[in-house]
Amino acid sequence: MSLIRSERAAAGILLGAAVLGLVVANTPFGPVVQSVKDAQLGPAALHLQLSVGAWISDGLLAVFFFIVAIELRHELTVGELSSWRKALHPAIAALFGVAVPACIFLVFAAGSGFQNGWPIPTATDIAFALGVLAVFGRGLPHRLRVFLLALAVLDDLIAILIIAVFFTRNPNLVDLAVAAVCVVAFWLLSRMLRGRLRGPVAVLMVLVGILTWMLVHDSGVHATIAGVALGLVMSRPPARATAHALEPWSNGVVLPVFAFSAALVAVPAVPIGGLSPAFLGILVALPVGKLIGITLGGWIGGRIGSRSSGQPTGMLDTLVVAALGGIGFTVSLLMNELAFAHSDVVRDEGVLAVLLGSSVSIVAGGIAVALLAKRYRRLHPRHERSAA
Repeated sequence: MSLIRSERAAAGILLGAAVLGLVVANTPFGPVVQSVKDAQLGPAALHLQLSVGAWISDGLLAVFFFIVAIELRHELTVGELSSWRKALHPAIAALFGVAVPACIFLVFAAGSGFQNGWPIPTATDIAFALGVLAVFGRGLPHRLRVFLLALAVLDDLIAILIIAVFFTRNPNLVDLAVAAVCVVAFWLLSRMLRGRLRGPVAVLMVLVGILTWMLVHDSGVHATIAGVALGLVMSRPPARATAHALEPWSNGVVLPVFAFSAALVAVPAVPIGGLSPAFLGILVALPVGKLIGITLGGWIGGRIGSRSSGQPTGMLDTLVVAALGGIGFTVSLLMNELAFAHSDVVRDEGVLAVLLGSSVSIVAGGIAVALLAKRYRRLHPRHERSAA
């Protein structure tokens, strides 16, 4: 379990699962696996007769967002985002890191009818970005990891808001009201745990959590929002313990299964000119847009914000973080599914664009991290040796 908790291992497993999905989809076994993904499971009477792919993206991924929400709350209350002075610099970098890729995508997609895909290149994959930093960043100061974590957490917060606001159509307010009551009940029950994860209270919390997920799913709001709400309200001691217990399952099962499922795409045999503007928009906006946006936002934030010990002190540090920010992967793949749910061809092209754009950022970010780490080791041979 300790190996799966490693950021290096988590990134490697995630990448391996995506590559495997892409390879399998382009073999004779591809149609068979795709038919399994499209198979319907679940009770129709409860409005839960979903495809296997939907169970993965709506159900399993809620566990990932639950852990993200716990991490977000920790950072906002006692971590690196617990005061406006700490949060201002990464917040400005995150905002520009969302706005610039969205604008670049819209430039490519203007007039094509695919403009609703603008959120796809705005996300940064926390696990993957930190994994690349851990693999290549020996000798980098800890403050670089802290800044990347803070920026990625804020990035995920923006992604959560985008999913809740832009991918919700005609929500059922009654279901949402009952779900809100369940969230309050979940919070009250969590306060009774006192850090322990055993006993009837824990079992009851699991049942309330499942009911919350069912209600949110039935309401028309994307079901992963249920995981976010539950993670944000859970009492701190049991929340940290729960996240610690779920982390290996998220890294070793949830995210790899989602990556494999999302990457089940047959590479289209069409020339570059035959690809949709959405493909080119994502491909450029992820690595280039994130690099420009985070760098610009980081520079502005550094000028008007207070530099805390958890923030980079130079443009080289910010550039490296910006290069890693283009690794969209998990959340970008989810955004792609939501944005192009009614167009299989464009959705498949979007998956390929996310994988290619993220791969460019992985290579560029890995090289940048390695070069910066080498520079730090040369300039500070006995200082700041904590691994990023």
